[in-house]
Amino acid sequence: MSKTKPAGRKPLQPLETGQVWRVTGLNFTVGLIGKWLVHYKLAKPNAVRISNSVGGRTTIEKYLKKNKAVLVKKVKQKPVIA
Repeated sequence: MSKTKPAGRKPLQPLETGQVWRVTGLNFTVGLIGKWLVHYKLAKPNAVRISNSVGGRTTIEKYLKKNKAVLVKKVKQKPVIA
């Protein structure tokens, strides 16, 4: 009898500017991404005013993983022409 691993969840996508994640009925919108910090907005889908927040990159990634976030919208990056 062979042992098989159960199917797991896909690993989280790396954070990119403009992504929108669905987290427990809220939208988590990624703004600017730096080396250590991430600017983001966390609010209900039809909220009028949304405050900007800043958090550590590892903290944000742990939060998304813990709450089983689903990537709703991925913004395509424009190629840089040099």
